[in-house]
Amino acid sequence: MSLRRDLRHGRRIARAEFVRSVRGYARDARRTLGLALAVLFFGAQLLFTLPTAYALGGTVRTAAAVPYLGPAGLLLPLGLLSLAALRTMERLGGVDAEALLLTTVHPRAVVVGLILAEVGRLTLWFGVPLVAVLGAFALGLGSPTLLPTAGLVLLPMLLCTAVCGYAVGITALRILRRAPTLRRLLKGGGIVALVGVVVLSQVVARWLVEGTLSLAAVLDALSVPVLTDYLALAFVGTPVGGGVPPAALAVLGGWLGLTPVGLAAAERSADALWFGDDTSRSEEESTTVTADGLVPPRPFAWTRAGRIAWGHLLRAVRHPQDLSHLLMLLFVAGPALGSAVGGGESGRLPLLAAGTGTAVGVYLSGATFGLNPLGDDRPHLPLLLLAETPPRTHLRGRAAAGLAVGLPVATLVPLGTVPLGTPPAVGLGFAALGVGLSVVAAGFALGLGCAYPIYESRELWGAETVAPSTLVLLCYSFVVLGGTATWLVLGWLTLSGGLAPSVLLAGALAVLGTLSVGTAAASYRYARRRYRRYVL
Repeated sequence: MSLRRDLRHGRRIARAEFVRSVRGYARDARRTLGLALAVLFFGAQLLFTLPTAYALGGTVRTAAAVPYLGPAGLLLPLGLLSLAALRTMERLGGVDAEALLLTTVHPRAVVVGLILAEVGRLTLWFGVPLVAVLGAFALGLGSPTLLPTAGLVLLPMLLCTAVCGYAVGITALRILRRAPTLRRLLKGGGIVALVGVVVLSQVVARWLVEGTLSLAAVLDALSVPVLTDYLALAFVGTPVGGGVPPAALAVLGGWLGLTPVGLAAAERSADALWFGDDTSRSEEESTTVTADGLVPPRPFAWTRAGRIAWGHLLRAVRHPQDLSHLLMLLFVAGPALGSAVGGGESGRLPLLAAGTGTAVGVYLSGATFGLNPLGDDRPHLPLLLLAETPPRTHLRGRAAAGLAVGLPVATLVPLGTVPLGTPPAVGLGFAALGVGLSVVAAGFALGLGCAYPIYESRELWGAETVAPSTLVLLCYSFVVLGGTATWLVLGWLTLSGGLAPSVLLAGALAVLGTLSVGTAAASYRYARRRYRRYVL
């Protein structure tokens, strides 16, 4: 099949994939609301960014004086390459109706279509705000030709990084599919690495604010003169533009030359992934499960809810993609961990670690299995409909599974910081708060998850999973972490003597406790009613 025909088929596949993505963004009220919130959030950011870009354009006299142009020359292609590789591993490793499509057109056409569709999605999400910022900068500079020249400079970079990123991602999927042990190790190692990156970013930000680390030194370390000269080509024909360095033309030739090489590598890896015999995968999928692995240990074996909880835990270990939504916790707890690591007062570190451990444990108690109970159980509806187990037992099993994950963290971490310097009364008080708030969080998560269920599955790291709604995650994080922080501050002030016992304090604690317990109880009752109506 000729390359021209493959490119023509690839364009048609890309158009169909892109149109389907756009329709999927607003196919129901939930997605429309999420899209509107995202547009409002980033639109508000543009209200401050556009005047700044316009004022900056009026003050710049040379291309070298454009702020952050040097680091952008390195970070922009690296970011696009990493994003393309991760998106391929997460979602673009295959295509819908794969068997039909691959028997109709050449795999190269499918690869071209998926890459072009992803370029279109990236342009839709990032191109619109980028054009707005560059337009404001061009108006301030007094040169409207900046927009077309910047597009001509960025387009080869975008195509090359998208193609090479797809090649890297599809090759990684091929390797991981043939090496299940390496895949399992990378899952845990990736989470640890992500935690390290989040914490390190907070530490570096603190060092920059305190002056320990020089911002100019960081920018110089991230600047590559050749790539900076290439980005400076966007200013050719503007009042601040200079000549055309030969090194910049060499970089342009590199982008154009690497694109067909990356396409050939991507086609070869995709062909091997889609059509090759994958013996390791079939062996992994056909692994027999021994009876000992299904027998729940004590205390899970004592009650039917405990046995259901053990089933959730066992499924999470075998299919960790179901817990991908917990990654949001890194971006919430990361600043706290970074502040603890980079804080100047070492005496506060045990107390910060105790409070962070309690908050993380409380969060995990509800978020691990409780934020989408109806969506998670939909594949098992035939079993649920035929079983005699009442809905409340299923809900209690989910809550027990979450508590089995969160309670050890909420109690052992504050108690473990006592030898490191946390006052014993504070450590015991935080552990007691962790127990009570974990139960509250588990009940609240069940009600919130049943109120806004998600049934559509999506492919994540090569496996199908159903993740809770982003709005549910944000609401749960705001309520639970905010309420936990309030309880921890009040508990610390009371146990450390910062607040004297009084009728007013007792009344405030009683009101806060009533609100917490009442919200959890009402959420659980609502979840049981929805679950009964759904299952029975």
